[in-house]
Amino acid sequence: MKTALAIAFAFALTAAGGARERARATGVAYTSVDPFIGTGGEGHTFPGAVAPFGMVQLSPDTNTSCKIRECYGWAAGYRYTDTSIQGFSHTHFSGAGHSDLGDVLVMPAAGDTVSLEPGDAAKPGTGYRSRFSHATEVATPGYYAVTLSDSGIRAELTAGTRVGVHRYGFPAGKAAHLVVDLRSSIYNYPGKILWSSIRALPDGTITGMRETRGWAPARKLFFAMRFSAPLAGHAFLDREEDVPYKGFQGPGRGDEGVAQLAGRALVARLDFGMLTKPLEVHVAISGVDEAGALGNLASEPGDFDMIRGQTRAAWEHALGAIEIDAAPPMRKTLYTALYHSLMAPSVFGDADGRYRGPDDQVHVAKGFTFHSTFSLWDTFRAEHPLLTLIQPERRNADFVNSLVASAQTSPFGILPIWQFQGRETWTMIGYHAVPIIADAYLKGIKGFDAKAALDAMVASATYAPYGGLGDYMKLGYVPIDREPEAASKTVEYSYDDWTIARMARAMGRTDIADRFDKRALNWRNSFDFKTGFLRARKADGSFRKPFDPTAINYGSDYTEGNAWQYSWFMPQDQGGLIRALGGDAATVRKLDAMFDFDNSKLDYTHAEDIAGLIGQYIHGNEPSHHVAYLYSYAGAPWRTQERLAQIVASQYKPAPDGLSGNDDLGQMSAWLIFTAMGFYPVAPGSGEYVIGRPFADRMVLNLPNGKRFTIVADGLSAANRYFGAVSLDGKPLEGGFIRHAEIAAGGELRFTMRSQPNVNWAVARSARPYSASGY
Repeated sequence: MKTALAIAFAFALTAAGGARERARATGVAYTSVDPFIGTGGEGHTFPGAVAPFGMVQLSPDTNTSCKIRECYGWAAGYRYTDTSIQGFSHTHFSGAGHSDLGDVLVMPAAGDTVSLEPGDAAKPGTGYRSRFSHATEVATPGYYAVTLSDSGIRAELTAGTRVGVHRYGFPAGKAAHLVVDLRSSIYNYPGKILWSSIRALPDGTITGMRETRGWAPARKLFFAMRFSAPLAGHAFLDREEDVPYKGFQGPGRGDEGVAQLAGRALVARLDFGMLTKPLEVHVAISGVDEAGALGNLASEPGDFDMIRGQTRAAWEHALGAIEIDAAPPMRKTLYTALYHSLMAPSVFGDADGRYRGPDDQVHVAKGFTFHSTFSLWDTFRAEHPLLTLIQPERRNADFVNSLVASAQTSPFGILPIWQFQGRETWTMIGYHAVPIIADAYLKGIKGFDAKAALDAMVASATYAPYGGLGDYMKLGYVPIDREPEAASKTVEYSYDDWTIARMARAMGRTDIADRFDKRALNWRNSFDFKTGFLRARKADGSFRKPFDPTAINYGSDYTEGNAWQYSWFMPQDQGGLIRALGGDAATVRKLDAMFDFDNSKLDYTHAEDIAGLIGQYIHGNEPSHHVAYLYSYAGAPWRTQERLAQIVASQYKPAPDGLSGNDDLGQMSAWLIFTAMGFYPVAPGSGEYVIGRPFADRMVLNLPNGKRFTIVADGLSAANRYFGAVSLDGKPLEGGFIRHAEIAAGGELRFTMRSQPNVNWAVARSARPYSASGY
């Protein structure tokens, strides 16, 4: 009995100590995040308020009036180098390379004269925009504040899951107003607003909607807005015809009905008179209807401080999934990367379960919460694999259920390609919802109908009208004379096919598995074994000429890249690639040639997403993200360790321009989190993570199953960039990879760092990652 009690007491002490350690870590995590990282340079992130995976992203917009072809730098609405703020809108992408959104822009104003025009970003102080200083800005997860210099108003923002909350402190003795501009939009252009409406209800609630034709066609968004002070008056205007509509002048005056206006260029002035305390503005959005927005508003009661506190607690819990011990600059960089990885896919279902699907009809999510904002070409690589480790099973099942539901309600019966707010954009290539579903299933995530998921995967991979798939199924490759970006499509389809085969075989569907296993080898049909490059082929079987492996042109042979990047994308068959290149030594030489390539005579300024170059390795875009790990497949893992040190040092830093390329809804950030832990999912769906090298002294994964997986780097320093040995739970790790099941079981991965490489570690072919021996 004493022994049992002693064991129980010791266990309790250990559990309590772990809980205290995690509680301490969550506080450190929250205060370490810097939302301004990525708001300059090419990162395209926003600094405003958002809850984890929140439907509302309430953030300042500094320039929405740029010409469409000049708006790339303002894809998130805000750019750190700007000096004025146009207003605060409720929807934003984090790190996208294209853009839209910026819905329901609100800007406070003070005094007797209120401009209803946005002004010019090149002329700070014009219109209703205001200058500001970074010295007055504060940004933490779920909270943003700034002083608007021209009006003296202190603006604060916070957000719940479906609600954004503003708090404005107006100067004493000046009347308080709000401008609500339904004309404003990120990536704006004439004709983008198809229709909009705004209504003032008798109780002072403002509701409205707008339909836009932007990145996604005919996108509808509804909103509901309530205030902590009564409306003293308002004016609605349609600037397209410049006809004012004033309606009632306050609750209970004028018509007892509803004051409203509809048109394509609506702007409203809301008047509150003299206020003795800050004005709170609660705004909810819905893709369904105004009733949905009102329901969402009611679903998250409480004042500004209550919502802010709840969202802070949600962020502390989410960030607590990983404990990070590292030098302060690296800790800030890593926790901000973790923060950026926890924003999308975002909730897009109302509190009552309704959502608008890809068919533009309203559906009800039964047993799951509908999510959207699927940047799948980017996020299948590391973002979604990371979420399987740090998010509850229910959240990951929500993602899969949302993808499958989208296929079932799609006019084409296929999974999303690049979807936001339930609408398909047809941006990028591949059918990369497939590896996300397969990876989740093969990792044992439950909560979705696997048969329905597999049916949707097969339907997506056999929809002949999409992206040259008809020819791909007939010829074994996509022909360039019939379909642009054919070389990239061939290899990406081939990888996706392999993940279908993996899931089908695990489900006992050998007929499907055998069929797609054959398709998984199709990358070889577009590979030129003479030059050692992936090349675009014509329908007659010949390679297209002339051929320049460094050329990058949109709509050409490759997608946002060239032959140097895409010749490495066959993660399901790296062994086959190594043989095609002539063996291990030849593969290492080619990898070195890529990283060491002299770009001095090349000009890529015409290509927006080409950033973060190290030779022909382009870290600012996704096709390169796995390449540094491929040295390990060729028996040279110490070369992977060298390249990772080079990439991390040159591509990330804790500053506004701290991301070398678009964060792409968390993919750039997820790459860093995995790399800092010392392993990376080169082939999602394999259940393996390739060993790299760690970049933090200690990291702990607090897994969804309640277990802890600790990564320790003994002797880590700038000089000690290699490891001499690595152990798993005290036993030497002989292979160059770790399995997902081993992480999920909890335990410890320990690296012993040193200044010289261990050239004998994991060089045997049997010790290499999945597919290194051929497929």
